[in-house]
Amino acid sequence: MKNRVLALSAACALGALTLTACGSSGSDGGGGTDADGKVTLKLVAADYGDKESNSSKAYWNSLATAFTAANPGIKVDVQVVNWNDIDKQVRTMIQSGNVPDVLQTGGYADKVADDLLYKAEDVLSSGTRANFLDSFTEAGKVKGVQYGIPFVSSARAFFYNRTLFQQAGIPQPPTTWEEVRKDAELLKAKAPGATPYALPLGPEEAQGESMIWELGNGGGPTAKDGTYAINSQADIDTFTWLRANLVDPGLTYANPATTDRKTAFADFAAGKAGMLNGHPSLIQMAKDGKVDYGVAPIPGKSGPLKSTLGVADWTMAFKKNGHRDQIRKFLDFVYTKDNTLTFDETYNLMPVTQDTLREMTSSGKHKDLEPFFALLPNASFYPLGDTSWDAVSAEMKKSIGGAVSSDPAKVLGELQKKAQNAVADK
Repeated sequence: MKNRVLALSAACALGALTLTACGSSGSDGGGGTDADGKVTLKLVAADYGDKESNSSKAYWNSLATAFTAANPGIKVDVQVVNWNDIDKQVRTMIQSGNVPDVLQTGGYADKVADDLLYKAEDVLSSGTRANFLDSFTEAGKVKGVQYGIPFVSSARAFFYNRTLFQQAGIPQPPTTWEEVRKDAELLKAKAPGATPYALPLGPEEAQGESMIWELGNGGGPTAKDGTYAINSQADIDTFTWLRANLVDPGLTYANPATTDRKTAFADFAAGKAGMLNGHPSLIQMAKDGKVDYGVAPIPGKSGPLKSTLGVADWTMAFKKNGHRDQIRKFLDFVYTKDNTLTFDETYNLMPVTQDTLREMTSSGKHKDLEPFFALLPNASFYPLGDTSWDAVSAEMKKSIGGAVSSDPAKVLGELQKKAQNAVADK
């Protein structure tokens, strides 16, 4: 999730799902076989901590030690890298031939395009594969074959300020776009000084906010066959509605295209925004700001979204060093319930496996996350399996926000052309 949320901070730690992080340790070499015949697996992982004391290297070092104790013939060399540097460092490793055996980071499809990865079925037992939530398994596939192995996740829900809602005489959160508009009008009239609806379509994560609204109208960045449909009529109608009903009447920011999510979240956490779409990291931010908040399903055009936006970070296994059997043992160990639960609870992240989800929903320790747990099994994802998505997403971040201040058909049409060019170039 790099925003990045999964992102999931009390700034950085929860923002992961944003998924954001900080810190580095380890060496740069690939895995190999020692003189004593022991195989060393090279693990490179993103850091979900925001300081040395909660760096992810403590988790991975402990897990590696426990794994080697149970599998004396396999050692694990751990390297943990901050989110800002991990993609660049991995590219350098690959170019220099120091390819890791296992990588945990934000995306996988570009490695599939270069034929670097094992299929998930080659490095995971059938039991481990069956334990993943179906929606995440599907999101890990390229052309019907799973290469991406989900690691942690997030989902989006609707946040509202109960105090401001009471002040405006709004008894319950909206469930449709029309109710959002009416509630925003009440907030503008009776809670002056607050932004009624915080609409962030700036470059930080415009592709996320736009997809949430598009889903509410039966649209999205792709059609059912997986091809890009950025300028579909459903998407054009979505941005036309936003402009006419929220932007032009002054019920949101004056210029959503230059407003990032971090601004919207900060405003909500300061009690200065009535409602917005958010992920679990906003929970702690709202608590820190002493905001009396509520969480509800995201309103769609005619009712709450049945499938909200899901975000995931991924694990993948590289073929170069030929350690398939050892990787399989290691990954099966990584994805045991105790290990996934420890990581998810350490960083307040969302699970991707069925047994950990059951544990977190039944333990009574994660009441704040329950609305998000309910959304995970049916989450919708970006077209992560399309190797052109990174380029298309970057273009959307830069310009899709302009669709609420100018002609939506023109803005989305230009993005569709760029998406088609990206597909042709991949």
